[in-house]
Amino acid sequence: MLDSIFSAALTSTELTFTNAILTIVISIVLGGIISLTYMKTNPGGYSQSFTLTMVLLPVIVAIIILLIGSNVARAFSLAGAFSIIRFRSAPGDPKDITFVLFTMASGLACGVGSFGYAVLFTIILCVLMVILNRTGFGARKTQQKTLKVTIPENLGYEEAFAEVFNKFNVRFELKKIRTTELGSLYELVYDVTINEHTSQKEFLDAIRTRNGNLDLSLTMSPTATDY
Repeated sequence: MLDSIFSAALTSTELTFTNAILTIVISIVLGGIISLTYMKTNPGGYSQSFTLTMVLLPVIVAIIILLIGSNVARAFSLAGAFSIIRFRSAPGDPKDITFVLFTMASGLACGVGSFGYAVLFTIILCVLMVILNRTGFGARKTQQKTLKVTIPENLGYEEAFAEVFNKFNVRFELKKIRTTELGSLYELVYDVTINEHTSQKEFLDAIRTRNGNLDLSLTMSPTATDY
Protein backbone atom coordinates (compact mmCIF):
# COMPACT_ATOMS: atom_id res chain seq x y z
CA MET A 1 0.00 0.00 0.00
CA LEU A 2 2.79 2.41 0.90
CA ASP A 3 4.63 1.63 -2.34
CA SER A 4 1.50 2.43 -4.33
CA ILE A 5 1.14 5.80 -2.57
CA PHE A 6 4.72 6.83 -3.31
CA SER A 7 4.71 5.54 -6.89
CA ALA A 8 1.41 7.31 -7.60
CA ALA A 9 2.88 10.56 -6.34
CA LEU A 10 5.89 10.24 -8.61
CA THR A 11 3.70 9.96 -11.72
CA SER A 12 1.66 13.12 -11.03
CA THR A 13 4.10 15.64 -12.48
CA GLU A 14 1.87 17.20 -15.16
CA LEU A 15 1.10 20.88 -14.79
CA THR A 16 -2.66 20.82 -14.24
CA PHE A 17 -4.85 23.03 -12.09
CA THR A 18 -5.60 20.22 -9.66
CA ASN A 19 -1.96 19.19 -9.42
CA ALA A 20 -0.84 22.79 -8.94
CA ILE A 21 -3.35 23.35 -6.09
CA LEU A 22 -2.32 20.08 -4.45
CA THR A 23 1.35 20.97 -4.74
CA ILE A 24 0.85 24.43 -3.25
CA VAL A 25 -1.29 23.17 -0.35
CA ILE A 26 1.12 20.37 0.57
CA SER A 27 4.11 22.75 0.29
CA ILE A 28 2.44 25.25 2.63
CA VAL A 29 1.64 22.53 5.16
CA LEU A 30 5.16 21.13 5.10
CA GLY A 31 6.64 24.63 5.32
CA GLY A 32 4.44 25.32 8.33
CA ILE A 33 5.57 22.10 10.03
CA ILE A 34 9.22 22.96 9.42
CA SER A 35 8.69 26.51 10.68
CA LEU A 36 6.96 25.28 13.85
CA THR A 37 9.81 22.82 14.43
CA TYR A 38 12.31 25.65 14.11
CA MET A 39 10.38 27.78 16.63
CA LYS A 40 10.10 24.90 19.11
CA THR A 41 13.83 24.21 18.93
CA ASN A 42 14.74 27.93 19.19
CA PRO A 43 12.42 29.26 21.93
CA GLY A 44 14.52 32.34 22.68
CA GLY A 45 16.05 33.37 19.38
CA TYR A 46 14.13 33.63 16.11
CA SER A 47 12.56 36.36 14.03
CA GLN A 48 9.10 36.44 12.52
CA SER A 49 10.47 37.22 9.08
CA PHE A 50 12.59 34.06 9.10
CA THR A 51 9.73 31.81 10.25
CA LEU A 52 7.44 33.26 7.56
CA THR A 53 10.17 32.71 4.98
CA MET A 54 10.33 29.02 5.87
CA VAL A 55 6.58 28.72 5.26
CA LEU A 56 6.75 30.41 1.85
CA LEU A 57 10.05 29.02 0.55
CA PRO A 58 8.82 25.44 -0.16
CA VAL A 59 5.86 26.88 -2.09
CA ILE A 60 8.12 29.12 -4.18
CA VAL A 61 10.53 26.29 -5.00
CA ALA A 62 7.66 23.93 -5.84
CA ILE A 63 6.06 26.51 -8.17
CA ILE A 64 9.39 27.06 -9.94
CA ILE A 65 9.81 23.32 -10.48
CA LEU A 66 6.23 23.06 -11.77
CA LEU A 67 6.76 25.89 -14.24
CA ILE A 68 10.02 24.46 -15.52
CA GLY A 69 8.80 20.89 -15.92
CA SER A 70 10.90 19.16 -18.56
CA ASN A 71 11.20 22.26 -20.78
CA VAL A 72 14.91 23.04 -21.15
CA ALA A 73 14.33 26.45 -22.74
CA ARG A 74 12.06 27.44 -19.87
CA ALA A 75 14.69 26.32 -17.38
CA PHE A 76 17.33 28.56 -18.99
CA SER A 77 14.88 31.48 -19.05
CA LEU A 78 14.14 31.17 -15.35
CA ALA A 79 17.84 30.78 -14.57
CA GLY A 80 18.54 34.02 -16.42
CA ALA A 81 15.73 35.82 -14.61
CA PHE A 82 16.93 34.72 -11.17
CA SER A 83 20.55 35.56 -11.99
CA ILE A 84 19.74 39.28 -11.82
CA ILE A 85 18.56 38.92 -8.21
CA ARG A 86 21.31 39.46 -5.66
CA PHE A 87 20.99 38.52 -2.02
CA ARG A 88 23.14 40.47 0.41
CA SER A 89 23.17 39.32 4.00
CA ALA A 90 25.63 38.52 6.76
CA PRO A 91 26.52 34.83 7.23
CA GLY A 92 23.85 33.28 9.41
CA ASP A 93 23.78 30.60 12.02
CA PRO A 94 24.62 27.18 10.49
CA LYS A 95 21.40 25.85 11.98
CA ASP A 96 19.38 28.53 10.16
CA ILE A 97 21.12 27.68 6.89
CA THR A 98 20.26 24.01 7.46
CA PHE A 99 16.58 24.85 7.89
CA VAL A 100 16.63 26.93 4.70
CA LEU A 101 18.07 23.97 2.77
CA PHE A 102 15.50 21.74 4.48
CA THR A 103 12.59 23.88 3.27
CA MET A 104 14.04 24.07 -0.25
CA ALA A 105 14.39 20.28 -0.39
CA SER A 106 10.79 19.90 0.76
CA GLY A 107 9.57 22.28 -1.93
CA LEU A 108 11.67 20.52 -4.55
CA ALA A 109 10.14 17.14 -3.64
CA CYS A 110 6.63 18.62 -3.89
CA GLY A 111 7.45 20.30 -7.20
CA VAL A 112 8.44 17.03 -8.86
CA GLY A 113 5.32 15.32 -7.52
CA SER A 114 6.94 13.21 -4.81
CA PHE A 115 4.38 14.18 -2.18
CA GLY A 116 4.70 10.97 -0.19
CA TYR A 117 8.46 11.26 0.05
CA ALA A 118 8.23 14.98 0.84
CA VAL A 119 5.94 14.25 3.80
CA LEU A 120 8.06 11.29 4.93
CA PHE A 121 11.37 13.17 4.83
CA THR A 122 9.86 16.26 6.50
CA ILE A 123 8.43 14.25 9.41
CA ILE A 124 11.65 12.27 9.90
CA LEU A 125 13.90 15.35 9.89
CA CYS A 126 11.56 17.41 12.10
CA VAL A 127 11.40 14.61 14.68
CA LEU A 128 15.19 14.28 14.49
CA MET A 129 15.67 18.03 15.08
CA VAL A 130 13.35 17.94 18.10
CA ILE A 131 15.15 14.91 19.58
CA LEU A 132 18.59 16.48 19.09
CA ASN A 133 17.39 19.72 20.68
CA ARG A 134 15.74 18.03 23.68
CA THR A 135 18.78 15.84 24.37
CA GLY A 136 21.15 18.81 24.13
CA PHE A 137 23.24 17.09 21.47
CA GLY A 138 26.46 19.00 20.80
CA ALA A 139 25.86 21.55 23.56
CA ARG A 140 29.02 22.78 25.22
CA LYS A 141 29.43 22.27 28.96
CA THR A 142 31.79 25.22 29.30
CA GLN A 143 31.83 28.87 28.27
CA GLN A 144 34.87 30.75 27.02
CA LYS A 145 34.96 34.33 28.27
CA THR A 146 37.30 37.29 28.63
CA LEU A 147 38.10 38.49 32.15
CA LYS A 148 39.52 41.98 32.64
CA VAL A 149 40.83 42.77 36.12
CA THR A 150 42.42 45.95 37.48
CA ILE A 151 44.93 45.44 40.30
CA PRO A 152 47.17 47.78 42.34
CA GLU A 153 50.84 47.93 41.41
CA ASN A 154 51.94 46.27 44.65
CA LEU A 155 50.04 43.06 43.82
CA GLY A 156 52.07 40.53 41.84
CA TYR A 157 50.13 39.78 38.69
CA GLU A 158 51.89 36.51 37.81
CA GLU A 159 50.04 34.41 40.40
CA ALA A 160 47.57 37.01 41.71
CA PHE A 161 44.46 34.95 41.05
CA ALA A 162 45.79 31.42 40.48
CA GLU A 163 44.31 30.24 43.79
CA VAL A 164 40.87 31.62 42.88
CA PHE A 165 40.99 30.02 39.42
CA ASN A 166 41.92 26.66 40.91
CA LYS A 167 39.21 26.90 43.59
CA PHE A 168 36.47 27.41 40.99
CA ASN A 169 38.03 25.01 38.48
CA VAL A 170 38.46 27.76 35.89
CA ARG A 171 41.03 27.28 33.15
CA PHE A 172 42.82 30.53 32.38
CA GLU A 173 45.47 32.10 30.19
CA LEU A 174 46.93 35.57 30.75
CA LYS A 175 46.71 37.30 27.35
CA LYS A 176 47.51 40.95 28.00
CA ILE A 177 48.98 43.28 30.63
CA ARG A 178 48.93 47.06 30.56
CA THR A 179 49.37 49.89 33.03
CA THR A 180 46.75 52.53 33.80
CA GLU A 181 46.48 55.64 35.97
CA LEU A 182 50.09 56.70 35.20
CA GLY A 183 51.44 53.28 36.15
CA SER A 184 49.75 53.05 39.54
CA LEU A 185 47.42 50.27 38.37
CA TYR A 186 47.68 47.22 36.13
CA GLU A 187 44.94 45.85 33.87
CA LEU A 188 45.11 42.11 33.29
CA VAL A 189 43.21 40.40 30.46
CA TYR A 190 42.56 36.65 30.80
CA ASP A 191 40.95 34.09 28.53
CA VAL A 192 38.98 31.93 30.96
CA THR A 193 36.92 28.76 30.47
CA ILE A 194 34.09 28.46 32.98
CA ASN A 195 32.04 25.34 33.68
CA GLU A 196 28.25 25.73 33.36
CA HIS A 197 27.80 24.74 37.03
CA THR A 198 30.21 27.41 38.31
CA SER A 199 28.60 30.37 40.04
CA GLN A 200 29.93 33.38 38.16
CA LYS A 201 28.85 35.75 40.96
CA GLU A 202 30.82 33.84 43.59
CA PHE A 203 33.78 33.66 41.21
CA LEU A 204 33.76 37.43 40.61
CA ASP A 205 33.29 38.13 44.34
CA ALA A 206 36.42 36.08 45.04
CA ILE A 207 38.31 38.11 42.42
CA ARG A 208 37.10 41.36 43.99
CA THR A 209 38.47 40.41 47.40
CA ARG A 210 41.90 40.00 45.82
CA ASN A 211 42.02 43.16 43.71
CA GLY A 212 40.70 45.54 46.38
CA ASN A 213 37.28 45.93 44.70
CA LEU A 214 38.79 47.67 41.68
CA ASP A 215 37.26 47.48 38.20
CA LEU A 216 36.68 44.09 36.62
CA SER A 217 34.54 42.73 33.79
CA LEU A 218 33.59 39.31 32.44
CA THR A 219 32.43 39.19 28.82
CA MET A 220 31.94 36.63 26.09
CA SER A 221 35.15 35.93 24.22
CA PRO A 222 35.12 37.18 20.59
CA THR A 223 36.26 33.72 19.48
CA ALA A 224 33.55 31.86 21.40
CA THR A 225 30.48 30.61 19.55
CA ASP A 226 27.50 29.04 21.29
CA TYR A 227 24.94 26.89 19.56
